[in-house]
Amino acid sequence: MTSERPRRPQDSKEASGHRMRRMREASLKPPLSHGEDRRPKADAVLDCGWGRLLFGQTFAEPEDLVRCFRAEGPGRRDIAFYIRDPHVVLATAPQELFLDPSHTYRLELATYRAAGEQPRGFFVRRLSSAQDAAEVNRIYVSRGMVPVNPDFFWNNRDNRAITYFVAEDQASGAIIGTVTGVSHQIAFDDCERGSSLWCLAVDAQAAQPGIGEALVRRLVEHFQTRGAAYLDLSVIHDNEQAIALYEKLGFSRVPMFAVKRKNEINERLFTAPAAEDQDLNPYARIVIDEARRRGIGVDLIDVEAGFFRLTYGGRSIACRESLSELTSAVAMSICDDKRVTRRLVEAAGVTVPAQVDAGDEKAVRGFLDRHSSVVVKPVRGEQGKGVAVDLRDWPQVQRAIEDAGRYCDQVVVEQFVSGVDLRLVVVDYRIAAAAIRVPAMVTGNGRSSVRELIAHQSRRRAAATGGESKIPLDAETERCVADAGYRLDAIPAADARIIIRKTANLHTGGTIHDVTDRLHPDLAEAAIRVARTIDIPVTGIDFIVAAPERPEYWFIEANERPGLANHEPQPTAERFIDLLFPQSRPVAMRAETRG
Repeated sequence: MTSERPRRPQDSKEASGHRMRRMREASLKPPLSHGEDRRPKADAVLDCGWGRLLFGQTFAEPEDLVRCFRAEGPGRRDIAFYIRDPHVVLATAPQELFLDPSHTYRLELATYRAAGEQPRGFFVRRLSSAQDAAEVNRIYVSRGMVPVNPDFFWNNRDNRAITYFVAEDQASGAIIGTVTGVSHQIAFDDCERGSSLWCLAVDAQAAQPGIGEALVRRLVEHFQTRGAAYLDLSVIHDNEQAIALYEKLGFSRVPMFAVKRKNEINERLFTAPAAEDQDLNPYARIVIDEARRRGIGVDLIDVEAGFFRLTYGGRSIACRESLSELTSAVAMSICDDKRVTRRLVEAAGVTVPAQVDAGDEKAVRGFLDRHSSVVVKPVRGEQGKGVAVDLRDWPQVQRAIEDAGRYCDQVVVEQFVSGVDLRLVVVDYRIAAAAIRVPAMVTGNGRSSVRELIAHQSRRRAAATGGESKIPLDAETERCVADAGYRLDAIPAADARIIIRKTANLHTGGTIHDVTDRLHPDLAEAAIRVARTIDIPVTGIDFIVAAPERPEYWFIEANERPGLANHEPQPTAERFIDLLFPQSRPVAMRAETRG
């Protein structure tokens, strides 16, 4: 006869605790089908191109997970998801791993209901070409995400475990958003019938509303029709816009965690920036981040204005964003006065539009008669303030001169030339980047007024640029809206596109699109000639061109402090630091330059 060991009080508590934990875990899983066996593949890993997904629930021991993490490739970002006991995993390798500061959200697909109306101005489809892959990478880079080898997308087009969707602009054919889905059933025989969403990214330049929502809904419906029970996702804790979207669609928080490896890509997630760094604007931060990456000392002089000092190998240079001590006061004075800039570059053989001082009314009226359309702008100024474009009658010109006079007491009237606004960044007398700048526009939805559409688009642009790009509701915006045939309180038809500014400055809501690889050599030569004429090592040259692939151009102005943060994927900050501290470049790059 055997006897049972007496049950102690703590045994009862422990058993109760185990029961409660099993109940909590069971609440996150769909019920088992008859005869179903929960035996997924052990140590399940899925390569996603930007890194690997490590499905934490399939690893028997934390040590196994750590060994897998140590195989992470260079320039990759592995993620261990579904970590229920992250403290145990982190204790196994505290110097190598960190807890990702993200929330996990889940949508039970049985409860999902489709949207009542379809998106307008774009459609969602599967990724289907190498060009699609290149465009997805462009969006990834612009959003600070890890790009994927384009061959990976193509080689995995038939991989049933990974699904790629893209949003395509109906008018232009441009890819304006992307999302990736993973089927857990196919990836590791998941009997819970789970799926997950990754890499939702929308082009910050896109004007259409609802792109992110349409991509998420398409992925949800894809997995719903394939019998998945739920869709999970991981979202950084302070991404309020994304969280609001997910909650709107019915996602709820669940107690799951992600763990990542400490590497250069993840550094901002596990090392808190200095409090003063958080107040830096994007144009100063991009330079400072590149300097620190190379081990260059950074001394912040005035955070609000973007002043700092860089020190390396006994050399010290003060900067304000992309403006440094290497730019002389004379060069700055030339750029500061648009009339002087124009005269000097015209003498150097650069094509410029006609111009007249606004102080002589008779001359301005005659100028308007000869050219039929003009531009009014202050002699000194930046960020497009006080600039009015494509003015066709004297009352408009007169009002624009008065408005420009609020920014500078000297105003010029210039011949309006139509074409594409092209910004070229010249660093050390070489082209570092070229981009087309497109004026702010909104797309009607049949419900919102022009005023509401502008406010919505302005919020999107501000969120995408750290507050640098906003659309002002001023007289110039109202004039452009009127020229398009609308009032601010009018409700445009669905899909109607309205240009609401004639200038393409980023700071007034314009968008910027990289064309460096398409630039005609004559345009590059003209921009370098302007920089050498002014004798300025770093400058932003503005041209109006027929197209970036064609040689025709008109010089508009030069900027002594171009924003380097607007030209992804071009390495503008790297070229700027190369100029300041050439010895900080990798040895192989220095040898290549000498060659």
